[in-house]
Amino acid sequence: MILIDPPLWPAHGRVWGHLVSDSSLAELHAFAARAGMPERAFDRDHYDYPVERRADLVALGAREVSTRELITRLRASGLRVTAAQRRG
Repeated sequence: MILIDPPLWPAHGRVWGHLVSDSSLAELHAFAARAGMPERAFDRDHYDYPVERRADLVALGAREVSTRELITRLRASGLRVTAAQRRG
């Protein structure tokens, strides 16, 4: 399932959220391609999306969840990339 959390993270003059799959990166990449998201928005286990894209992504089928639920589901899927893995 494709999950989206609330956009809460400011950067580059915009506010950003996360788009993930709780089952596979292939599912995530396919959804992102359908949504026209740029490849550079992918960050190892999620896509960053700007607040103005939220309604479009939900209309395409992303399920709105809290940030806590998104992380819990991503960890349970085995797809979560930890901070230590990002550094190394």
